[in-house]
Amino acid sequence: KGTERPQSPKPMKYIIPLLISPILLISCAQKSLTGDTYLRSEAGKIQSVNSGQITSLRNVKIEGNTSGGAFLGSVAGGLLGNEVGSGAGRTAATIGASLLGGAIGAQTQKAIGSRQGVEIQVKLDTGKTVSIVQEANPREPFAVGERVRVLAGSGGSKVTH
Repeated sequence: KGTERPQSPKPMKYIIPLLISPILLISCAQKSLTGDTYLRSEAGKIQSVNSGQITSLRNVKIEGNTSGGAFLGSVAGGLLGNEVGSGAGRTAATIGASLLGGAIGAQTQKAIGSRQGVEIQVKLDTGKTVSIVQEANPREPFAVGERVRVLAGSGGSKVTH
């Protein structure tokens, strides 16, 4: 009886969180939605330019995506839930922890990815009125009555000075 060795902790319990953490951080990264930021794929592409005057501004919240966080949370929860109990109890714990992990992961990614935005309504010189939502940028504040440019291309539309 004195020769029994204690069981070592299950390595999965420690390895899984270490493997999932970088993936969660990468999946939460979002491209900037400000008027002065471009993706590499947008550089050098033609955009149409229209000038106009801002007729209204409204602060809005741009919510983050939830899919990556939900997936990773479900996987992490399922793996951790699988470490509990045995038989039908283990199955129930795995399913429950997977669902809970998915919900927590989705809400976490949504919160991390949310941005303060601004809805900018512009009356173009052509007479047409457009509304564009973009991330608020302290380096480029806007005011009602101000003249701006509306850039439209394959990457979407932006308002800039």
